[in-house]
Amino acid sequence: MMVLEFFIWGAWLPPLFHLMGAKDGLNFTAGQQTAIGSCFAIASVLGIFFANQFADRTFSSEKFLAFSHLVGGLAMGGLYWVKDFPTFFALMLIHSLFYVPTISVANSLAFANMKDPAKEFGIVRMGGTIGWIAASWPFFFLLQDKTGAEQINAERLAFLVAGVASLVLAAFSLTLPHTPPKKAEEGAGEKLAWLEAMKLLRVPFILVLFVVTFIDATIHNGYFVTAFGFLADVGFQGKHIMLIMSLGQVAEIATMAILGGVLARLGWRTTMIIGILGHAARYAVFAFFSHNLPVLVVVQVLHGICYAFFFATVYIFIDAAFPKDARASAQGLFNLLILGLGDLAAKWLFIPLMNSWKVTVGTGDQARVMTDYSKLFLVPVGLALFAAALLLLAFRPPKEIAAGGLTAPPH
Repeated sequence: MMVLEFFIWGAWLPPLFHLMGAKDGLNFTAGQQTAIGSCFAIASVLGIFFANQFADRTFSSEKFLAFSHLVGGLAMGGLYWVKDFPTFFALMLIHSLFYVPTISVANSLAFANMKDPAKEFGIVRMGGTIGWIAASWPFFFLLQDKTGAEQINAERLAFLVAGVASLVLAAFSLTLPHTPPKKAEEGAGEKLAWLEAMKLLRVPFILVLFVVTFIDATIHNGYFVTAFGFLADVGFQGKHIMLIMSLGQVAEIATMAILGGVLARLGWRTTMIIGILGHAARYAVFAFFSHNLPVLVVVQVLHGICYAFFFATVYIFIDAAFPKDARASAQGLFNLLILGLGDLAAKWLFIPLMNSWKVTVGTGDQARVMTDYSKLFLVPVGLALFAAALLLLAFRPPKEIAAGGLTAPPH
């Protein structure tokens, strides 16, 4: 399930912005590209109020996944033939509206069928990383020797591949363990699962985690906004950058495999703090060692720690901290930050800074203007240190949360 879930996303996302901006491709304006790039954020917001409510209390999880991937797959496949902005935007929005909620529902289905989520989820979620790599690496080799219109035509195949993968997952979902909806007991809670999830933000330690997750999601998404241009500016060839960045996903496989043991030894708070500090370390290396290309390659492995030790741990924690009949909505609530608001905040923060903080490098004919990365990357370093300190000082979950089937102590 996880392999196919993230294979879909990993197939179409890497070439999307190049396809939209290329003159030989869709040739969309910057505003049109931003609108299409915001579809995931829109879906994250709407998914909280609608889709996850149905997943929690109306439909069994496996049927919800099957229907969502069927509709989302047809919309994604249709993008292969579309070239005008209105239709492209409409199909991408439809795909996002049906795909984004499946990420949290897939998490909830996995947790519902595990005996020990703290030990088992890292291994299962590792399949998602494998799926992403399986989708993106073949396209690198497929595109390596192509240019111009030939390259664009090859890139467009990504939509067809993602659409077919989504239809395969729709069929496969019907073979997953039956996971019925959790009906709200009469008088026992809110009839709306998303409202039940949001009400828990009044609990101090959950509110702290919510704020920290937003900060960390902004930092995390900022990496994808800045890294490609940064690596190109410091001297890497474009055809190598995608492989270099994917080293972090390879490292993520190993990190996911040990996540259960780390949680059992270190607990919630310490594990998440290490994940946040991974961001601070990676950005600090970018800021102070930008001319040491081998170090820039090696530091990509910190991505595994950044993702698994924070985001995957957050998903496991949600399963322990939230009521059973609101867990998919709670997963969606935090996905709103990770996939939606954090992504938008990263674009609003990093893109203006990249355009305003410029320096001239070289002299004469060799002179060129580029972003002052040593200054830019200190911003996420500071944000990461602040988030880690906030988590250290203010995140105090009660010990009884560990009774939700987790072996890791909640500290």
